[in-house]
Amino acid sequence: MSRQPPSRDVPAHIVLATDLGARCDRALDRSAQLAEHWDADLLALNVLDPAVLPDQALAWAGGASDQELAQIVRQELHRDLAGLAARATPRIVRSNDPADAIAREAAERRADLVVTGVARSELLGRFLLGSTAERLARTLEQPLLVVRGRTRAPYRRVLVATDFSAAAHRALQVAARWFAGAELGVYHAHEAPLAGLSSDGDGEDTALKAARQACAAFAADSPVPASCVVERGAVASTLARHVRARQIDLVAVGAKGRGRLHDLLLGNTAAQLLQWLPCDVLLVRAAPEAPAQAVTV
Repeated sequence: MSRQPPSRDVPAHIVLATDLGARCDRALDRSAQLAEHWDADLLALNVLDPAVLPDQALAWAGGASDQELAQIVRQELHRDLAGLAARATPRIVRSNDPADAIAREAAERRADLVVTGVARSELLGRFLLGSTAERLARTLEQPLLVVRGRTRAPYRRVLVATDFSAAAHRALQVAARWFAGAELGVYHAHEAPLAGLSSDGDGEDTALKAARQACAAFAADSPVPASCVVERGAVASTLARHVRARQIDLVAVGAKGRGRLHDLLLGNTAAQLLQWLPCDVLLVRAAPEAPAQAVTV
């Protein structure tokens, strides 16, 4: 597997947040592939949870100390990291708030990317709602990669979901820089206001045409060539179908804001896509606004 020359355009420090569960194995494989490709350092971080490993749960129930519990995890982490081509370091912390602990470690390590897996897969249910992964998606400053698929190769088809916002624009820039060898596309779902209640077909066609023009202009701002697709409908359902049909490996999504207000927006588009897309999702936070400059008269 070829390595991309070290560059500030790609991550130099990656944090893998793993609970050592089976679903995090896919996140481990993808983070190792990216770390090797980007020549980046990889930190495999576990927030101690005795409920994950059976023997650890038994030891905890028997009154084992944190040091004894951590030793079980340390052995498991070393086993998981053995043989990786990437530079990988294990790290174990104890916290009652896993999302906060992961965010603090990512900040202290100056991570450029945090990688994790889905928490659970419930039939016709929620993948992330209420999980550590969703809390990270709502509050983490760094881009968050949520891994669902197996790592068979580098990402070949990458799609940026856009609503033409500043957050979506940053997601496009990040995706274009980080995955320069992939086929890059831009996707916009046009959901007409009060769709189906108006008989003004010409007005709807005009709005759809304007959306296609806006999408083309958005795609033209990509550092590398990007195709553009606009479809009618709600983004969570239309994009999921498009991902399946086009065999998309990764969807990049822009997230707007963070903090307590954002934490209440359970129905926001980014959260829906994290729950329902059948591929890996890269969540990219909008760049913070620069403080207003004082003007001397």
